[in-house]
Amino acid sequence: MRNRKPLLQTSRKGVKEGSFTQERLIRVYLPQSYEHSDQQYPVVYMHDGKNVFRDEDAVGGKSLELEHYLDENDIGLIIVGIDAPDTFEERVNQYCPWKNGEYCKTYFGDEKDIGGRGKEYVGFIVDELKPLIDKKYRTLVDHTSMAGISLGGLISTYAACRYPIIFSKIAGLSSGFWRNQEEMETLLKTTNFSKNEGIYLDCGTAETKDEKINAGFMDSNLRVNYILENKVPNIIFKIIEGGEHNYLSFQKRVPDLVGFLLNGSITTKT
Repeated sequence: MRNRKPLLQTSRKGVKEGSFTQERLIRVYLPQSYEHSDQQYPVVYMHDGKNVFRDEDAVGGKSLELEHYLDENDIGLIIVGIDAPDTFEERVNQYCPWKNGEYCKTYFGDEKDIGGRGKEYVGFIVDELKPLIDKKYRTLVDHTSMAGISLGGLISTYAACRYPIIFSKIAGLSSGFWRNQEEMETLLKTTNFSKNEGIYLDCGTAETKDEKINAGFMDSNLRVNYILENKVPNIIFKIIEGGEHNYLSFQKRVPDLVGFLLNGSITTKT
């Protein structure tokens, strides 16, 4: 592995919500070939930026180690990692377009009145962050994707619905649709995906240790897939046998994630 250069970082004001505007740390990975060519590159926006690239930066000490994988395989993608808010409540607020729904309360027992700022968060990415990245780096402006884990998968799928021309591909690992299940299903049924180049979703069979919650998690993802498989030509839904809701498990799915974002396919399809 080559010596790691510092990830490019910038603090960016955005996510205008109510009466405040937050600072957000943005981490940018450039391919190995970037400094030695005039090539333009597709861009992938990813949530939970601390946990995207390196273990030493990650909350909990374990990341996707995506930088290592991209370097080792000399892959030509620009990755923009957007750090999550500092608190659990604010992460839910910004990664959920709506407040917790009935599915969330019934299957997961979560009665908290949180969520509902996802529209503003995605708007920040589209209206402020993407123009900045496209201006500063050699990007293929019309080849922009989004990917995330858990609630990051939820907000990425939402972004595909709201901005189908901008985000050509979407990927979600163990997506937490369950917080906004009813609203997401309604939105998916009414979205025109004719411009979409593909959606990859997966779900583990052992997301949690609680049998009821685990069943609800899988059912939630299956319901979303059932809607999408009749609307999106290139829809991949993969059930990960023994897959858990942690970064050790998520890291094993990186080859499929990157393969899909590059060429619309994965190593194996189950």
